[in-house]
Amino acid sequence: MSRLFVNQIKENDAISDIYRVQDKVFRTDKRGACYLQLVLCDKTGSLTAFLWNTTEEESKKFDEGDFVRCEGRGQLYQGKLQAHLTKIKKVEMSEVAGEHFAQTTRQDLTRLAARLREMLDTVTSPDLRLVVDAFLNDHELMERFKRVFAGLRIHHANLGGLLEHTVAMMELSEFVGRQYCEIVDREILLVGAFLHDIGKTEELSDDPVAPAYTDDGQALGHPYLGAELLDRKLVELKAAGKTVDPIIALKLKHMILSHHGVLEFGAVKLPMTREAIALHLIDALDAKLNEFQKFIQEDVNRDKAWTSYNPALERKLLK
Repeated sequence: MSRLFVNQIKENDAISDIYRVQDKVFRTDKRGACYLQLVLCDKTGSLTAFLWNTTEEESKKFDEGDFVRCEGRGQLYQGKLQAHLTKIKKVEMSEVAGEHFAQTTRQDLTRLAARLREMLDTVTSPDLRLVVDAFLNDHELMERFKRVFAGLRIHHANLGGLLEHTVAMMELSEFVGRQYCEIVDREILLVGAFLHDIGKTEELSDDPVAPAYTDDGQALGHPYLGAELLDRKLVELKAAGKTVDPIIALKLKHMILSHHGVLEFGAVKLPMTREAIALHLIDALDAKLNEFQKFIQEDVNRDKAWTSYNPALERKLLK
């Protein structure tokens, strides 16, 4: 029997297949009845699902990240497709077809990696060159950098997503650096774009089938982990008799810690340099455009001009 992928589910479709639990919340409604609100996913996207009239004991039989066999039906509620489940059961990895869940970028990862190095080869500042080479020469880190997701749900949520996102930001940084050459330092901005999400190599696992947050990632977040990783590289360089200008090191670390722009979105500090504010805006542009595109591609109202309402974006989108 052929698989029913998430992006194929329509209203009233019978669901009987294996999906990955991306999110799980046990809730109680106004009448005191217990239910589970889930986000189910495969390589084609994700879908909100509900299992009604369950118990807390039943909900503990599987966790976020587990694969489960679901029985139920597709249902439209307030114009948005969801899954109304009647049965859910955890399955072992031996029952899971990995090719149904490994989300990969549509871009050529080899070409992206070559382009990343090509742009970094334009860095001429001796201090920045030391930093760049310290990372590029860490082959284990760079191999992980090419595999890991940029996020699990919102943007670039696919194998190679971090590389794809980083190269796009570096391309934009090249443009901004040339356009505003009297305002920003192109090389610092470019290297900042390269390193801004480097902490995601430690924040997220690189499992293509079931990526998840590491313990450090969950507890500390990638801005902190990225700054810490940069610190380790600077210590290694100093031990080898190679010292980076402390102001350049500070600017790079500040860009990593402030690239989310505002404290409520995870920035450790607000951007305080011209390169830091440029980096934040470049990051927001690439992430938001990718998020919009992903939502449009996964929208259930495929034949309509407008998408369904997106609570996270607080709007519908015109296709």
